[in-house]
Amino acid sequence: MTIRKNFNFKEENAKYLEQRAKEEAKTQTQLLEELLEKDRKEKIKSKKLEALNRLKGSLSGKIGDVDLKEIRLERAIRRAK
Repeated sequence: MTIRKNFNFKEENAKYLEQRAKEEAKTQTQLLEELLEKDRKEKIKSKKLEALNRLKGSLSGKIGDVDLKEIRLERAIRRAK
């Protein structure tokens, strides 16, 4: 479903949009939709990364600092005995 919207642009931006549309053989609507879609995806990605970074630090207190290399080395030493 599409919704019709009317926008007002500064003359400079309107000319640029028209020029880009001609260069890329696209409609102005297509260019704006692509730009908005790209921006929307970047925002979603950014929010997910922020959430992941918040989680990364929240588990350290419960688990403690664990060095996996050290654990593997200890297990290998025990098996060798």
